[in-house]
Amino acid sequence: MFSVHAWARRAALGLFLAASGLLGGCASAYLDASVKEVPAAQFKKPAAPGPVQLLFEFQTKGVRNAKATEMLQERVIAQVKASGLFTDVGASTVPSGASLSITLNNVPMSDDAFSKGFLTGLTLGLAGTQVGDGYVCTASYRAPGSSAPVVKQARHAIYTTLGATGGPSNAVKMPDHKEAAFQMTTQVVSNVLNDLSQDASFK
Repeated sequence: MFSVHAWARRAALGLFLAASGLLGGCASAYLDASVKEVPAAQFKKPAAPGPVQLLFEFQTKGVRNAKATEMLQERVIAQVKASGLFTDVGASTVPSGASLSITLNNVPMSDDAFSKGFLTGLTLGLAGTQVGDGYVCTASYRAPGSSAPVVKQARHAIYTTLGATGGPSNAVKMPDHKEAAFQMTTQVVSNVLNDLSQDASFK
C-alpha cells in the first residue's frame, strides 16, 4: 500500500509513466514559473560555429534513468540543433573534438545540493499534500583544442499536489506530468545554452 508521499514522488519525471494509471485525476502538476525559456534568437552566436558531439542523460539522484533519457533525448537534440550555436549536432565524435554533454538530474527539493541553489520562494503547506521535484541541468562544453570544459548549470522544479485546493503561488498548472516534464526540459536547457553562448570561452 503506497503512502500519499510515495504516490506524489512517483509522479516525478522518470517515474510518472509507471504511476500514471495509479494517479489518474488525483494528482495535479505545476511548473515553476520563475524559470523562463530563453529564445534561441537571444543566444550569442559564435563567429565560426562548427559541429559538435552531443551527449544527453537524464538522472534520478545521480543515477542514469534510461526511460526518461529515451523519452527526452530527441527533444534535447532538436533543441540544440535549433540553437544556431553549432553547424551540426550528433552522437558521433567530430574531427575537431568539440563535445557538449547535457545532464538533467532529478533530485528531491530537500536535498542540500539542490535547495542551496534554488531560490524561487514557492509557497508550501497548502491543504492536502504537495511534493516538489528539483531538476539540475548541467551543460559541459569542450571546445576544439581546449583542455578544460566550460560548465553551466540551471535549476527548475515540478510540483505535484494531491487533494490540494490550489497550487504553488509561483507556478503554472500543467495539463499533466508529461507536458510539465517536456516544458521543464525545454526551459532549463534553453537557460544553460544561453549561459554557455554568453561565456567568453565559448567558441
